[in-house]
Amino acid sequence: MSDANDEPHDLYALPADAIQEPPRTLVSAARQIGPGLILAASIVGTGELINTTGLGAKAGFSLLWLILLSCLIKVFVQVELGRYAIAHGKTTLAAFDSLPGPRAGASWICWCWLIMMLATQAQIAAMEGTVGQAAHMAFPRASEAMATAAGSIVPGWGEFLAARQEHIWAGLTTIAAMVLLLSGGYRRLELITTVLVAAVTLFTVCSVVILQWTRFRITVPDLAQGFTFTFPAAAVALAFSAFGITGVGASELVAYPYWCIEKGYARSTGPRDDSEGWAARARGWIRVMQLDAWFSMVVFTVATVAFYLLGAAVLHPQGLDPKGADMIPTLSRMYLQPLEGTALQVLRPLTRVGFLLGAWAVLFKTLYVATAANSRLTVDFLNVAGLHRPSGPADRDRLVKVFCVIYPALALGLYYAFREPQALIKAGGIAQALMLPLIAGATLYLRNRDNDRRVGPNLVSDLCTWVAFLAITAVALYSVYGLLTDLRSWYAGP
Repeated sequence: MSDANDEPHDLYALPADAIQEPPRTLVSAARQIGPGLILAASIVGTGELINTTGLGAKAGFSLLWLILLSCLIKVFVQVELGRYAIAHGKTTLAAFDSLPGPRAGASWICWCWLIMMLATQAQIAAMEGTVGQAAHMAFPRASEAMATAAGSIVPGWGEFLAARQEHIWAGLTTIAAMVLLLSGGYRRLELITTVLVAAVTLFTVCSVVILQWTRFRITVPDLAQGFTFTFPAAAVALAFSAFGITGVGASELVAYPYWCIEKGYARSTGPRDDSEGWAARARGWIRVMQLDAWFSMVVFTVATVAFYLLGAAVLHPQGLDPKGADMIPTLSRMYLQPLEGTALQVLRPLTRVGFLLGAWAVLFKTLYVATAANSRLTVDFLNVAGLHRPSGPADRDRLVKVFCVIYPALALGLYYAFREPQALIKAGGIAQALMLPLIAGATLYLRNRDNDRRVGPNLVSDLCTWVAFLAITAVALYSVYGLLTDLRSWYAGP
C-alpha cells in the first residue's frame, strides 16, 4: 500500500509511465531487494524461536536434515510464484482463482487458503502470548505497577492481573502492532523488518558460536548425527508442524508475490506483450526477484539452523521442553546456562537482556508482518470471491487497515482462551503443512498452462520445482500417516 507521504496510487496497477529498465549490475540489483527480507521477518518468528527449538529439544540433532530441507526446497516454489506475478501482473489469489475445479464465488484453492489463514491465527495468538511472557520477565516492576494501578481503578483487578501479568503485556503488544500497521505502508514495513531480522540473526548466531567454549559445545559427530536421515516417532507431529512453518511456509509462499508487486517488480516490467523489450525487462526484474529470494533464504536458514542447534545442544540433553507458562524461562536457559561456571559468566546479565529483547523482536516482527500480509490477502480474497470489490486503492487501503485491527484482536482472544503457545503454534503449523502440496501443485499447473518461454524457467529450475513438489508432498503424506497412527493409538488407549 502507499506510504502516507506519497501521492496516492495503485501499487497493483501496471501503468505505462511506471515502466523502468531493470538494473544491470549486481550492486544495483542488490539495492532493489526487499520483499524477501519482509518474508524472512515473518519466517524467523515463532516457528524458529519456539517450534524449531522445541524440535531440537525433543529430537536432538537427528532432524537437522529436515530443517535444512525445509529451508531450501520451498524456495523453488517461491521463485516460480514470483516469476508468475512479474510476468502476468497477477496476485497469488487472482492466479489461483483461475484454476479449474469447484467454485463458490472463488476457486476451491482460494477457500483452502482462507481456512489455512484462519487456522494460523493460532500462531499469531502464540506470538502475542509469548511476547507477553518475555516483556514481563524483562520488566517485572512495570508489570507490578500496572497491576497495582489497575487495582486502584477497578477494585479486585489488582490481584487478578497480578496472577496474569503476561496478559497485560500481550495486550499492550497487540495495540502497538495495530498502531504501527495503521500508520505506515510498504517502505516502513521493509525498513523495520530489515533492522529486526539483522539484529535477531546476529544475536542467535553469536549465541551458537559461544557454545563452543562451554560444556554444551557442538561436535562434528553431533552434526553428523543430523544427517543420518532418521525420523524419531516421538517427534512426528512436531516435525510435521516444523516442516510447515520453518523456511518459506505456506502463508509466506502465498504472500511473497504481493510484496514483489508492492515493491514494484511487476509495475516496472509493465503489461505483458509480444515485444522483445517487454521480455528483456521481465527477465531482468525476474533476476532481481531471484536474487531477493535466495539472499533471504540464506538469512532465514542461518537463523533457523542456529535456533535448532541451541535447542538440540542445550535443552535436549537436559530433557527440557519449552511450553506453557515456562516457555520463555526455558528458552532463556539456552542462552544463560552455557555461560555458568565459565569465564563468560560475566556476560549473563547482558545475555539475559539480549535474549528477552531478541525474543520480543522475533515475535513482534512476525506478528507485524503476518498481520500485514493476511490483511492484504483477505481483501484480495473478498475481491476474487465477489464479496467486496474495492472501488479504488483508497478503499482497499481502508479495508486492509480494518483487518489489521481484527486479526490481532482475534489472536489475542485465542491466547487468553487457550494459554498454550506451543499447542497453538503446532495447530497453525499443521494447517500450513497440509496446504503446502496444494500450493506447489497449483504453481506447477499455472507455470505449465501460462508459461512464456521468453522469461523461463530453465531446465534446472524446472526440475528443482518438481523435486520440491514431490518432497513437500512426500513429507506431508508421511507426517499425516504418523499423525493418524498417533490418533489411533490415543483412541485405543493403553
